[in-house]
Amino acid sequence: MEAAVWSLTILLSLIGLLGVIVPLLPGTTLILVGMVIHKLLLPDSISWAAVAWIGVIWLVSVVVDFVGVLVGTKLFGGGRWGMAGAGAGAIIGLFFSLPALLLGTIFGAVVAERYVAKKTHREALLAGAGAALGFVLSALGRLACGVAMIVLFLFAVEAP
Repeated sequence: MEAAVWSLTILLSLIGLLGVIVPLLPGTTLILVGMVIHKLLLPDSISWAAVAWIGVIWLVSVVVDFVGVLVGTKLFGGGRWGMAGAGAGAIIGLFFSLPALLLGTIFGAVVAERYVAKKTHREALLAGAGAALGFVLSALGRLACGVAMIVLFLFAVEAP
């Protein structure tokens, strides 16, 4: 049974790491679920305090995910329409591929800023660039959180 639990934990952690970059996979959530399942099935292997800290890092990853694109768009001069367009473009691109996710984010911000907020081409393009930068930074932040969750687990778990 222990080998099966460890295999499941490792599998969910690896898929979770992939999921912080690949669309449609709930990256850090899969990592957290794997570690909670590990705790529930092998209760003496890791403390609830360690699982709680892993949960805190997961929460940080969720905040980073939501805030990254919005802040990037705003820092480059985009307004609420640019942020909304970036979010909508990301959601649409999410169903296609990683490049489509990034391009959808940019395109959504540019279109919303240009045609809804009536900004100049330059201002709209800057908002799109900010959305792209925010997207990349949020992906890096999620990756850092995923790695931190796994490292914390490895330090806190008592191997068989």
